[in-house]
Amino acid sequence: MSPEQCRAARAWLNWSQHDLAAKAHVSDSTIREFEAGRRIPHPNNLLAIRHALEAVHIWFQNADDGTPLTVGRAQPAAISKSKKPKRRSA
Repeated sequence: MSPEQCRAARAWLNWSQHDLAAKAHVSDSTIREFEAGRRIPHPNNLLAIRHALEAVHIWFQNADDGTPLTVGRAQPAAISKSKKPKRRSA
């Protein structure tokens, strides 16, 4: 995940840096410094940030060499369809 992908994901969610930090259980400065491109978080913190975003249906796409390409958000209809329980026939 790149700093740009992180900022884009937060924008989709309308989350502040503080909101993301709280959800990922990292410090506000970790998010602030990462998004500003001043430092890369420790691997466990970067993973926690990514998991916090993926938990609310944000997805990331990277090239085969690991270069970040894009970020997206699952559509609400797709989310609700995938969570609906299947009906049993009588």
